[in-house]
Amino acid sequence: MQAERMTSVLDKWLWHHEYWLPPGITWKDMEDSEHAHYPRPRDLVIALPYALVFIVLRSLYERWIAVPLSKQMGVKEKIRRKVPPKPDLEKVYRTQSTCPKESDLLVLAKQCGISLREVKIWFRSRRNQDRPSITQKFCEASWRFAFYLLAFIAGLCMLLDKPWFWNQQECWKGYPQQVLLPSQYWYYMVELAFYWSLLLRVSLDVKRKDFKEQIIHHIATIFLIGFSYCANYIRVGTLVMLVHDASDYIMECAKMFNYAGWRRTCDVLFVVFALVFLITRLVIFPNVVIYTTFYYSMEIFQPFFGYYFFNLLLMVLQVLHIFWAYLILRMAVKFVFVGKIEKDERSDVDESDGTEEEDGRMEPKSSTNHNGVLNKITNGMKSKINERNRLPKAR
Repeated sequence: MQAERMTSVLDKWLWHHEYWLPPGITWKDMEDSEHAHYPRPRDLVIALPYALVFIVLRSLYERWIAVPLSKQMGVKEKIRRKVPPKPDLEKVYRTQSTCPKESDLLVLAKQCGISLREVKIWFRSRRNQDRPSITQKFCEASWRFAFYLLAFIAGLCMLLDKPWFWNQQECWKGYPQQVLLPSQYWYYMVELAFYWSLLLRVSLDVKRKDFKEQIIHHIATIFLIGFSYCANYIRVGTLVMLVHDASDYIMECAKMFNYAGWRRTCDVLFVVFALVFLITRLVIFPNVVIYTTFYYSMEIFQPFFGYYFFNLLLMVLQVLHIFWAYLILRMAVKFVFVGKIEKDERSDVDESDGTEEEDGRMEPKSSTNHNGVLNKITNGMKSKINERNRLPKAR
């Protein structure tokens, strides 16, 4: 009885045909037959166990493939000093805040009987101690690169012989009673399971500058894939996934070479990634994908809830594309005027290592862009200053 009530509630409030299907179409019109199979909302449940499979596969991949690959490519870890044990500071770090306010630092300094500078150094060093290693970053980028590359190749092979790949008006021919192909089903389930695995592991992955945007992106993508499947927006959905996979694997490959110290290769891949990203996300996605969902679909059916909701999710993705394009263009400007890519504006958190000397003084962080000219100029200026300091002072 409870199961029947739950099913009736879901059918009335969640799976109601007016939300998911155009006017005049019900779920009875979408029932399977001997020669046709249509997507059903219950099919999405299979993505959750597949997401757990992805998590297990990722652990095996990172251990047996990514870590040995990082050693072969020359990934080197930074030497980090282990902070001295201070129970009072450690308790605050773990339970309250990793970066306390100035007033709290003063209280802690009095409580521990040390100077304010020493407390600041301790917290800075403790944060750096918890920062992910370069090998961990490399493994994460390698896993994403492998998936995005395989997904892009599989999606491209699946769509090349489809008429809607070349003519987007074909996306709505016979909608919504479009037969679900086995290749489309597995393409959807694999992509959905992968993004579920990213969302489930987001707290364990490397935290980046666009951490909040990444969570929004994962949630919007999951809703977009799930809703497009239920509403049988399969043809448009495959185009959306292909456009996104087209540039993601290049970015992850560039990160791998960056972590390995292959600067020139990383720079070349960054230029290729920037061009592909800007073309696919700011040109093809709005002018082809969003345009066909806004205008071509109106030639087949009248607007309904699913039409507005689907386009809203597409617009959320487009706003994120513009945000990431802004970060990429900032990197491109630095690349043109500086000659090197200093850092990944989209990814790693830019926090100073705060290297401490024996006497407790803080030294500035060394440049991470490996720009030979700037390093020579800086080292030359430092040597001249040191020579002047060694000269006897005039009376």
